[in-house]
Amino acid sequence: MVGVGITAAKLLAENGVDDVLILEAADRIGGRIRKEQFGGVTVELGAGWIAGVGGKQPNPVWELARGSNLRSCLSDYSNARYNIYDHSGKIFPSGIAAHSYQKAVESAIQKLRKQESNPDLDASLLAETPSAPKTPIELAIDFILHDFEMAEVEPISTYVDFGEREFLVADERGYEHLLYKMAETFLFTEGGEILDTRLKLNKVVRELQHSRNGVSVKTEDGSVYEASYVILSVSIGVLQSHLISFSPPLPRWKTEAISNCDIMVYTKVFLKFPHKFWPCGPEKEFFIYAHERRGYYTFWQHMENAYPGSNILVVTLTNGESKRIEAQSDQETLIEAMEVLRNMFGHDIPDATDILVPRWWNNRFQRGSYSNYPIYVNHQLVDDIKAPVGRIFFTGEHTSEKFSGYVHGGYLSGIDTTTSLLEEMRRETERKAESQSFLIEPLMALTGSIPLAQQDAVSNLHKFDIPRQLFLRASNRGAPEAIL
Repeated sequence: MVGVGITAAKLLAENGVDDVLILEAADRIGGRIRKEQFGGVTVELGAGWIAGVGGKQPNPVWELARGSNLRSCLSDYSNARYNIYDHSGKIFPSGIAAHSYQKAVESAIQKLRKQESNPDLDASLLAETPSAPKTPIELAIDFILHDFEMAEVEPISTYVDFGEREFLVADERGYEHLLYKMAETFLFTEGGEILDTRLKLNKVVRELQHSRNGVSVKTEDGSVYEASYVILSVSIGVLQSHLISFSPPLPRWKTEAISNCDIMVYTKVFLKFPHKFWPCGPEKEFFIYAHERRGYYTFWQHMENAYPGSNILVVTLTNGESKRIEAQSDQETLIEAMEVLRNMFGHDIPDATDILVPRWWNNRFQRGSYSNYPIYVNHQLVDDIKAPVGRIFFTGEHTSEKFSGYVHGGYLSGIDTTTSLLEEMRRETERKAESQSFLIEPLMALTGSIPLAQQDAVSNLHKFDIPRQLFLRASNRGAPEAIL
């Protein structure tokens, strides 16, 4: 997620470290922040919301959005549970929906308490409890609770710290506009395009060779870059996929932590229609389809609040269903989605005129949408995932224990990791100054005990050249200070 890389590079520049390179595997910056034109408007394929607004502390991403006049609209999920359709198109009565929802919340809380008291308990045993969801409405509500947010089950840091409101980004410039505004502060840009040679696109990193003296970065096109340090901001999915090899290999504690982190795949499928046929009044932005298969085209949203008259619906799928539709054609997905919509709204509704299906799981530069830590996460797991290995520093939303999975988690992790790197660079400078002093003193003592002619020979080396040459070869080698 080069958005994290941009954040890190900006902080380095603000601290006087300009000798950096930003290597981006794709042909654009943004990573999992990605816009696309669809149905005449700009839609966000990845991150789409600014979550955590209105609290006592300001959300840094919301502050960036306000500073850039990024257009957004409030999303209210609270009434989605009262817009649950069955397979015949009937909306479940509000009393039944409320009871089912409360039952699911109580069951989830009970399950969490068991996990808290028995952290080693097999998750499959928890799933087999008598209160496990079975009916279509129970499965639909379980999907909403667990695959979206569990704020009603357990406090979530984002909402506790920053507020409970969420805003959908609805700006023709895209969510990525915030990244370009950040980049403008330290990279050369013109006409909204980054022209600075320190940003290199289409550079797929394949190997990191690291030692006590520096890091050698090899890319797929055969390029080799030398650096004193590397900040690695690839996703946890990419780390698990072994797209990048390490020489020497990462230590076992690191690889085990990486492999033990779950990955969420979150897919928003966009459908364009000739006209709208769904309810668009107050409290109708989100609606739910109850199916006997959990997560089967369950969570729907219309885009009329964001873009009035756009006639676009979005359905969100996750994990197994996401991977399943990624493996099939868009036409097959369209047929399935239309069948679900006709179950809800009748057979007379028009066919969709276009469909857009992102493929985050099969994108080798992403391999999923975001990290998915359990609420009662093992703190050592997160510490090990974000801990540096020698001169390689790891960052990204997956290194943020409090805000993993969120854009502000990625942003804050970039600041946190870069702060750690700056501290390490300061310590290294101090160590080298001490080492240089240690090397100079014996040399100066030596010049006082040898014949005058030989003293002159040493003098011609300007005395300090010997230890300084040792210092330069070990630390600089003509390499940039950091690669991101």
